[in-house]
Amino acid sequence: MDNLDKNLNNESKPKKKFELHIVKYRVIWICLSALLLLPGVCSMIYSMVTYPTHSPVKVGIDYTGGTILQYGTKDKVQNNQVSETRQNLDSEGITGTYIQVLNVEPTQENGQINSIVSVRTKFIDEGSEDAQKITSTIKKEFGDAELIQVSSVGPTLSNELFKMSFIALIVAILGMIAYISFRFELKYAISAILGLCHDVLFVVGIFSILGLFFNVEVDGLFLTAILTVIGYSVNDTIVTYDRIRENLRYYGKKMTYGEIVDSSVQQVLARSLNTAFTTILTLGALYFFGGVTTKDFVLAMLIGVVIGTYSSIFFCSMLVDFWTEKANEPRKMAIEDNSNAQEA
Repeated sequence: MDNLDKNLNNESKPKKKFELHIVKYRVIWICLSALLLLPGVCSMIYSMVTYPTHSPVKVGIDYTGGTILQYGTKDKVQNNQVSETRQNLDSEGITGTYIQVLNVEPTQENGQINSIVSVRTKFIDEGSEDAQKITSTIKKEFGDAELIQVSSVGPTLSNELFKMSFIALIVAILGMIAYISFRFELKYAISAILGLCHDVLFVVGIFSILGLFFNVEVDGLFLTAILTVIGYSVNDTIVTYDRIRENLRYYGKKMTYGEIVDSSVQQVLARSLNTAFTTILTLGALYFFGGVTTKDFVLAMLIGVVIGTYSSIFFCSMLVDFWTEKANEPRKMAIEDNSNAQEA
């Protein structure tokens, strides 16, 4: 009987659920965000001082231009055959190359050439040591390959494109501020934009560090990855905000704002983590089994999804609570002053 009573008492006690306190430990989340951003920001400042381009990351030939060397071969070459060629060039110190295969029909002008292997790299002279390394590597892969043309090209991403992209980004941010302010409040919109800045700074900072220590260069796809990360981060943040607004309607008079924020984050936590996990699985498969040319793009996406999930849960919701608390402080002080005056 005693054992039965103990079992009944144990079953009647509610099991403690995992609770995530955002408001209570917000100083920890602020310090954690600062620790995450500080190394990248320092690396970006150092890169802007030391790189000739004065850019915060090490940019590739999409941004700086370079030299195209074209080799003709009698054999039919497919694009999937040049992945090993790119790795051999990397081992020779020729990094950041773009290799493309152009299949052509033999004519009297080009002889028996069936394929052209085009190698785009940084600016080099035709008879330089780097050019000789590229030629020897291509001839090892394709024995009958002959250098048929060397030309210099400008950057594929011009300053005009950067200006237009920057203008488009500003317009998008203003649109997001207007929409979130209309659906929620201005403090939600500003917090979401600060969360976006937090995520972008982290991703760019990581690639700045990779550029300094591992010679990783960013290309045109990096800009696409950053814009995708912005969209993902905003989507996740809006879900959290929507749950906070719903809970405010029902529990605004029963719970403090901080308690509502904690409860809302608790409710969307599983959804956010599950969404991030499935996205990471897909990106992980692309990173390990995809092509070499998309690895950096996928890596930027992976980092962005992780930091975007973190910021929507810990950073943006914490900012909204902090803003609300500061906005209510003058009102609380006024109420206390009036009560003290009445007592006197």
